[in-house]
Amino acid sequence: MTAPPPQTKLPTGPGNTPDLQIEQLRSSGQLPSPKGVALAIMEICRRDDASLDEIANIVQTDPALTSRLLQFANSAGRGGGGGGRPFVSVREAVLRLGMDIVRQLAVGFSLVDQYQGGPCEAFDYAHFWSHALLMAVASQALAKQSRLGSPDELFTCGLLARIGCLALATVHPVEYSRLLTDCPDEGDLTALEEARLQTSHNAFTAVILADCGIPRALAEPICHHEVPEAAGFVEGSRPQQMVQLFHHARRIADMGLAPEDKRGALISELFVLGGKLGLDGTEIGELVGRILAGWREWSELLKVPARRLPPFASMAQAPAPKSPELKTMRMRVLLVEDEPTARVLLEAQLRSLAGPDVYCAANGEEALALAVKVMPQIVVTDWMMPVMNGLELCRALRATEWGQSMYVIMLTGIDAEEEIVEAFEAGVDDYVTKPVNIRALSARMRAALHYVQLLESWERDRAQLKRFASELAISNRKLEHYALTDQLTGLPNRRAGMDILGQAWSAASRSQQALSVMMIDIDLFKGINDTHGHAVGDRVLAEVSQLLRVSARKDDHVIRLGGEEFLVICQNSDLRATLQAAERLRLKIGETPVQVGERAIRTSISIGIASREPAMATEDNLIASADQALYAAKRGGRDRVCVNSSGRIFGSPATA
Repeated sequence: MTAPPPQTKLPTGPGNTPDLQIEQLRSSGQLPSPKGVALAIMEICRRDDASLDEIANIVQTDPALTSRLLQFANSAGRGGGGGGRPFVSVREAVLRLGMDIVRQLAVGFSLVDQYQGGPCEAFDYAHFWSHALLMAVASQALAKQSRLGSPDELFTCGLLARIGCLALATVHPVEYSRLLTDCPDEGDLTALEEARLQTSHNAFTAVILADCGIPRALAEPICHHEVPEAAGFVEGSRPQQMVQLFHHARRIADMGLAPEDKRGALISELFVLGGKLGLDGTEIGELVGRILAGWREWSELLKVPARRLPPFASMAQAPAPKSPELKTMRMRVLLVEDEPTARVLLEAQLRSLAGPDVYCAANGEEALALAVKVMPQIVVTDWMMPVMNGLELCRALRATEWGQSMYVIMLTGIDAEEEIVEAFEAGVDDYVTKPVNIRALSARMRAALHYVQLLESWERDRAQLKRFASELAISNRKLEHYALTDQLTGLPNRRAGMDILGQAWSAASRSQQALSVMMIDIDLFKGINDTHGHAVGDRVLAEVSQLLRVSARKDDHVIRLGGEEFLVICQNSDLRATLQAAERLRLKIGETPVQVGERAIRTSISIGIASREPAMATEDNLIASADQALYAAKRGGRDRVCVNSSGRIFGSPATA
């Protein structure tokens, strides 16, 4: 392990401002940052013409990194661990893993190896890296889920999100140790740092992120992720979505390392935050499960501790330990059921789950009058009842200020989609079909109890939590839309595109009709972001997307895969027809500048084309073939179309 550099004594006095301090530390090389081979790899990866051979040559200069790279490449599912021939050369491993994974490994190894320990006694270095690595894996997974950015780039962002704390522990070991001892609550950490050190860990994080080449569009959300509502970003904007993503990743990391008695509240918060991504409870559990598995894999590789946690489903279903303010809390549940026998059975079950305060009513009108008196936190109501049915009761509750925070579970024998949508639009939070399955009701009640406990424990943030609940309800109603649509461009996203391509492949296989695809990439798009900023870059993406949509043929499907990459699915279209269509798209984009204020930004696109061939087993082969043609187009000078036919690449006659 490389020892941290000695502490630099900074001058004191009125002229030594926080900015000056940071600049002096930056110049001294004392700030934690990737060094040596890792820094060289990061610099290469920023270039548009970066090659895997260059990266392999640099990796080979570091025996320790080489060893871990081969270990990772040969792990189960990647190389020798899956029963195939193990990788023995760095070039093979780099080619298999890809540029982004190698960069992640190099950055992580460089930082962790340099700062496994240090002179700051109160700073838990092992806990810091365990938390940072879990946040990195979570940021990567959430990026894949939301399509807000490059997953591999956000891995690095998550790893460095709190690097400023390590910086302060490194350059002010004695002072920062005292500060941490006096600050048991992390929520007060920034204020105490500014009071005692005239700076904060976020200020140091911003400097280190800039030195690592992290664009400002990502650095700003990272530095505000701890308190996202204080960032001041416009609601619905990309920065606001990014800061929420990093905040979500942070809470996942907090949950993974939290003591068991504090884990329940964090899991409840994850359900609320997950709703903003349009995820239901099952999907949240699957996502967190993948994150924890990835965390353990990376932790083993980088020699960072990782806890073995129970499956997320069991943690979520376990009764949440009550914090001191919740020990005397009693859940008030209102059961509304007109059938006497069913009411008795359900009352007993609810008492076993929520406690003794279960109140019963035989219809909606009676329930509404009772609700005014007892103010239930959870309402479990039948749908079909005399006098006032469950749907009318829900609407009546939601029309009142005091009824808006109640958690409503509907019992219904109706399982038709239209009726269920009607129930959610009326304000129902969840439903259970009749005859009631006790396990299903128990699961819903546990979710409701988590929800209520979260509201009660965050009394000071009640207004904000009501907004969370509202956003969750909206997310549930618009789940399908968010899951299948790219928010920036309005085009179908990767998930929708793969579904469309799968259907087109099956249809072409049955009918033996032609099927072609275009892989499209905006040329030199990184330069647009670097020169004009990400806001302009987003404008260019939106305008190019619109041009592709209106210029494509009527039956073609235009998909945004992510970043500046698009897919066009051309059913019943052979190579010749697809090539002609691609040339029209290329010319249209090239002759139509994007107007941003007084600036006219010209763009071009490179296109790779492939058609379904008998040797192709799946649609993945078709995509890979078109991707090879796209790579040839970019390598050949960009602003051109290339065709891959039976493994041979041809340039478009118009551009060859």
